Amino acid sequence: MDKPLVILVAGGSASGKSTVVQEILDKAGLDDVIIINHDDYYLDQKDLSMEERYLINYDHPKSLDNDLLYNDITNLINFKAIDKPVYDFVKLTRSEKIEHITPKKIIIIEGILILENQKIRELADISLFVELDDDTRFIRRMLRDMKERGRSLDNIISQYQKTVKPMFHRYIKPTKRYADVLIPNDTKHAIAVDLIVTKIKQILGDRK
Repeated sequence: MDKPLVILVAGGSASGKSTVVQEILDKAGLDDVIIINHDDYYLDQKDLSMEERYLINYDHPKSLDNDLLYNDITNLINFKAIDKPVYDFVKLTRSEKIEHITPKKIIIIEGILILENQKIRELADISLFVELDDDTRFIRRMLRDMKERGRSLDNIISQYQKTVKPMFHRYIKPTKRYADVLIPNDTKHAIAVDLIVTKIKQILGDRK
């Protein structure tokens, strides 16, 4: 097995990273793929009360265990299986469950801050940044958090104003400069997706 292809996909919260990734995989006809969500590497907070967990800034780089993620990606690159943590967004801490992952030829890691860490960036073959306007992202995030994570509207708005929006402009948006391709997640991103698909096929072809 040749060295796995590592792709990092960044972008603001609810920008549509997962949707774009799936479109790329569908167009490229790829199925031997590992998709890792950076969110699963939020720090374990079992020692904190629920009230304390709500006060954590989840949009700050220090909220994530990047050392563990770096080690896990490195192991997968070296054809070693990993036991990935699984984050519980209702309890705001790591779940008791783990996900056993075996190496595959393509590793995709997506997350709002995945391009912020230099060590992780250096593992990537391709880095992408998905863009979407702030208002649309907020509406998507609001609907998702109410439906899937049991959050109240007041809690969502408060979190967005205090941490999500300011952290996006401070830590997330600036990482666009590390991306190989910027993908506008609207009706006009087909060309960007096609370019990425072509590049993926080229790299995989070179590694045969």
